[in-house]
Amino acid sequence: MQGKIVKGIAGFYYVYVEDLGVYECKAKGIFRNQKQKPLVGDDVEIGILDEKEKEGTIIKLLPRSTELIRPAVANVDQALVIFAAAKPKPNLSLLDRFLVMMNRQSVDTIICFNKKDEASEADLEKLRNIYAGCQNRLLFISAKYQEGTGELKKLLQGHTTTMAGPSGVGKSTIINLLIPDAGMETGEISEKIDRGRHTTRHSELFHLVAGSYIFDTPGFSSLEIGDMDKEKLRFSYPEFHEYEGTCRFQGCLHDREPDCAVKMAVKEEKISLQRYESYIMLLKELQEKEKRRY
Repeated sequence: MQGKIVKGIAGFYYVYVEDLGVYECKAKGIFRNQKQKPLVGDDVEIGILDEKEKEGTIIKLLPRSTELIRPAVANVDQALVIFAAAKPKPNLSLLDRFLVMMNRQSVDTIICFNKKDEASEADLEKLRNIYAGCQNRLLFISAKYQEGTGELKKLLQGHTTTMAGPSGVGKSTIINLLIPDAGMETGEISEKIDRGRHTTRHSELFHLVAGSYIFDTPGFSSLEIGDMDKEKLRFSYPEFHEYEGTCRFQGCLHDREPDCAVKMAVKEEKISLQRYESYIMLLKELQEKEKRRY
């Protein structure tokens, strides 16, 4: 029987089987011996141990289409990153780090600013201008007043989406709007493992409609972009792409080099100054890491 892992916690994996529900499973020891670890989002084959109690064993991991490192999930084809437009003020440096990570892993990302009702029109317009050139779909919604949530639902259909963002931006509220019985489903699983509802220490996958899933992942307050090569960072900023190869120096890092087309574009306000400053901050971080390695 085939299903999809919707939650993994304390060595147990909860596998959703279409039309049959969720089975509590352990993984066969062979995966550990082969240094394979099942991930939330994995498509698996399970053997049934107790149909009444819905208990089973994962006997096979099916091939993955994608595997993300942070958050650690499998078979994702898009990401939804949620920040508050206000209260709390969005940490755009943190958002840019997430966009770099997803770009590096070739995952299309929807940027969603919730709590638009808490922000002024000037603040919303500023956010639009900053991210106008980043080639990501940009949404402004109010989960509280259910504004813009219909468009969000359409963008999730037919996809397996990982949802991420810092704590306090309304991710749980959005999940409950998208899936009204999500709290009940989470509660049913939590009862087996004696955990509270809506814990945010693990990733969880919810079934939306046929062929559509969404991951709820733990909130984050910081992100490391890892061991990325500093020369490759510029390719994670889509605003820079049209200027690639037009700078004076081949392989220009768009930092201190003279006759830099990207810096000129920033000066002419063709590229957002905030996005450029974000790039420079991450570039310096990678350069410092490189120095420490040597």
